[in-house]
Amino acid sequence: MLFDRVAKDFSKKVTTTYSTSFSIGISLLDQGIRDDIYAIYAFVRFADEIVDTFHFYDKRSLLEDFCKQTYMAVSQKISMNPVLHQFQQTVNKYQIDSELIDAFLNSMKMDLDFACHSQSSYEEYIVGSAEVVGLMCLKVFVQGDQSLYCSLTPYARRLGAAFQKVNFLRDIKADAMGLGRQYFPTWKEGEPFDEIIKQQVLYDIREDFKIAREGICKLPIGCKVGVYAAYVYYKALLLKIGNTPSSQLMEARIRVDNFSKLLLLCYAGVRVKLNYVR
Repeated sequence: MLFDRVAKDFSKKVTTTYSTSFSIGISLLDQGIRDDIYAIYAFVRFADEIVDTFHFYDKRSLLEDFCKQTYMAVSQKISMNPVLHQFQQTVNKYQIDSELIDAFLNSMKMDLDFACHSQSSYEEYIVGSAEVVGLMCLKVFVQGDQSLYCSLTPYARRLGAAFQKVNFLRDIKADAMGLGRQYFPTWKEGEPFDEIIKQQVLYDIREDFKIAREGICKLPIGCKVGVYAAYVYYKALLLKIGNTPSSQLMEARIRVDNFSKLLLLCYAGVRVKLNYVR
């Protein structure tokens, strides 16, 4: 169906427009699963866009409508929203659990209600905004192998959590000053983000990465290069953030330049090809 092709192209366009890093990583996946990962990313991005940027609109109403459209698309197996149409195809194709979708959308709702997080709300948010997204992608990666999915679930959760926490550090200025959000529970409202808090967060992320790496080694070869490339990129970004004083994180967004990204991706590809991902 022509509309299916339009929806696939649209989801890919959303991904390439919003994230060069993830776009390159997805391009390293087997061609047969790229469209499904584009679909997941575009779905997540559109929901995130509602709560992060639509400041002059009724965000709660827009998000509620987006949620309704999502569930309707999955149940009816069609949507005139091309992102939701492509997403429902992926959900139905791989039997992605509705609990994963529920948890993700709940975390998006939390962004409308929480300015500062307690430890419990922070953990709940990480599960919904990151861990379940990793599990959605894992459903695609294992191509219906439920036994492999179950064995890799803990690692996919930790990798998704690590990516999200790095994003929190990278976007800390925009989140705190632009959106009024402080995600880290040890960072109390009204207090500065200091080196003690940063080091606590860095330790937490490094532990996530250490465990996640074990799972990457066990992934099917068709997705291993792409996932490992994303892992290498985020580790490099974390290193750069770790070497930046906490006060400077509140002044400018830390990034890895495009040339360095390409070098990292080449490095990842060679490591996987030589079976050095251990």
